[in-house]
Amino acid sequence: MQVFKEIEVADLASMLEDSDHGISLIDIRNPVDASQESIPGARNVPMYQLPLELDELEPEHLVVLYCQIGQRSARACAYLSASGFDNVHNLRGGIQAWKSSGLAVA
Repeated sequence: MQVFKEIEVADLASMLEDSDHGISLIDIRNPVDASQESIPGARNVPMYQLPLELDELEPEHLVVLYCQIGQRSARACAYLSASGFDNVHNLRGGIQAWKSSGLAVA
């Protein structure tokens, strides 16, 4: 059973344009992949380190996770939801969908 939501690229891009967006954008890919390209404003927390970073996440913020295509981040979203985070979203299609939409990467 899916206990998190998915967010579309266009919706996330619109939300990120607002400087007061209150979004914790997390790239769960490994540091090498994240250093090659990432969504501007994202913080890299590799999936294997997520359990160690729970105290660093702000549960009152919208938490959006992404990976390359959205499968690993979906598992990470399920983990966060099970850990008590209520406002967790998976970026549908991951960074590949972000780039396919013509949006900039850092």
